[in-house]
Amino acid sequence: MSDNNENKNVKEEPAVKAPPEKTEAETLAAAEKTEALKLEEKAKAEALKLEEKAKKEALAQERFEERRKYLIEKNLKKLEAYSEKKHAELNRDEEKAVNKTDDETEKKQIQKICREKRAELDDEIRHKRRQIECSTGTRLSYERKKKLYGYGFIGLWLIGVLYMFILPLGQSVNYSLNDTTIVSEDQAERYGMNSAGIHLRWNDFAHYKYAFLTDSKYPVELFASLGNMVPRVLLILVFSLFIAILLNQKFKGRTVMRAIFFLPVLIATGPIISVINGDIMSQGASGGAAQFSTLFKTDLVDGFMRFLGLYNLSEGFTTFVSEATSDIFNLIWKSGIQILIFLAALQQIPVSAKEAASMEGASGWEFFWKISFPTISPMILANLIYTVIDTFSDSENAVMRIVVSQVKNLQYGYSAAIAWIYFAIIAVALAVIVAIVSRFVFYQVD
Repeated sequence: MSDNNENKNVKEEPAVKAPPEKTEAETLAAAEKTEALKLEEKAKAEALKLEEKAKKEALAQERFEERRKYLIEKNLKKLEAYSEKKHAELNRDEEKAVNKTDDETEKKQIQKICREKRAELDDEIRHKRRQIECSTGTRLSYERKKKLYGYGFIGLWLIGVLYMFILPLGQSVNYSLNDTTIVSEDQAERYGMNSAGIHLRWNDFAHYKYAFLTDSKYPVELFASLGNMVPRVLLILVFSLFIAILLNQKFKGRTVMRAIFFLPVLIATGPIISVINGDIMSQGASGGAAQFSTLFKTDLVDGFMRFLGLYNLSEGFTTFVSEATSDIFNLIWKSGIQILIFLAALQQIPVSAKEAASMEGASGWEFFWKISFPTISPMILANLIYTVIDTFSDSENAVMRIVVSQVKNLQYGYSAAIAWIYFAIIAVALAVIVAIVSRFVFYQVD
């Protein structure tokens, strides 16, 4: 019985009708209507934005006009005050001049001159008034102009640094992290490039690993350069300080001698130093460069060491002294800037200090170590930093020759990698040197 009732209930429930399917035309019309509504809303939003922009511009123009009106009124008040002041001064001057004389002709002459001055003043006031009334309110002040000039100069410098330093620096880092391949026009499509250029492929620091783990030449030359840097820098500093002390003395021809020692800095070092070192290939000659270079070679130091009996004292010492002094011209060539800096520092030592030291009976040796050396110690640090950088970046440096040779072989990625390793080592060396030497630098405080 219950089953029959349930069946009746089921039969009595109306069937749910499926919604009628829309035709293609109706669907298209609905889509077009939706799109039209979106376009209408977008147009309304743009119109609202334009309206808000127009209101802001109108408000800015209104504020500008108010500011311009305020400035004009302010300047006109200043002009009126100036006019009243000048007229009062003319009146006082006229009254004083008239009261000083009893001659009527002279009084009339004074009054005539004063009338002419008033007319000139009135013309000046009218001209300035026209300038103020015609002013647009956008004239820049002198301070503002100076700031803009400064920003302009800094902007040019920033553009130069960005274009000629920052971008190449970033490109160098990118090269060091990728394998580089020179791609011609015919190969461009195969590498997915639009034109000829350099194709880069990430290599997971392979260049850096190869420099230390596989390349047998680079680590040896790197550590050799670091080892040679210390004696070379010390020799240049001692030599330049010695020459600066000599050039600081009073003698005839001192100016000429200073010019001679600084002359190498002013000359283009590349071609000339090649001739002096006997680089025949760069000259295209068959012996002229080599013969000319012998003028700057000397064996006098070896002979002097033999005379003193020091030649065979120590093989390492003998080798170092012979190599350091075998080419005296290169030593002078590398010391020009240092000599100039030391000479400028020595000239800053006050004469009163020398006079006081001589009155106390100090010898020249004592004066140098107790007065001159501490006074020029900041310049010693500056020269030390300059010489270290100059020695590391010297084109004759073995590591630099490796970097240049890799560039000539079109190995841009590997050359960039070893150059960055070299740069990091230089930075660390400089940081250590400055941290140690700066502790012994004497800074004079007035």
